[in-house]
Amino acid sequence: MSEQDDSDLGDDWSAALNEQAESEAKTKGVKNSNHVEMASFDEFDNHTHGADDRGETGNEIQMDIILDIPVTLSMEIGRTQVSIRNLLQLNEGSVVELDRLAGEPMDVLVNGTLIAHGEVVVVNDKFGIRLTDVISPTERVKKLS
Repeated sequence: MSEQDDSDLGDDWSAALNEQAESEAKTKGVKNSNHVEMASFDEFDNHTHGADDRGETGNEIQMDIILDIPVTLSMEIGRTQVSIRNLLQLNEGSVVELDRLAGEPMDVLVNGTLIAHGEVVVVNDKFGIRLTDVISPTERVKKLS
């Protein structure tokens, strides 16, 4: 619809509302003091939303903004469910069976979201993890929904 069409439509609405107010006023014996005027709106710019001073659009990620945000990285060997009774019976030397097989890769989680699988390594007497499979961002999004 063109601007002229919008203006004509607005004028038609304004005239119709004025006619209605006048006819209601006549039936009630009151002179019409309500005059409806067309509201004017500024035209929207055709600028790209999310553009900044450098001309970058919202589609381009500005990594500098998020690079220093801390996240929690954790490795999960496995899980199990136990009753509180069995939990209270655990002592030093107790063995808890997990849902993973020996040699199966560990889950690597960032803020509780699976991002990769890996294997345990020891470097200079410290544990580490070697990533063997990184989950694609598309797969991570699918798991969220």
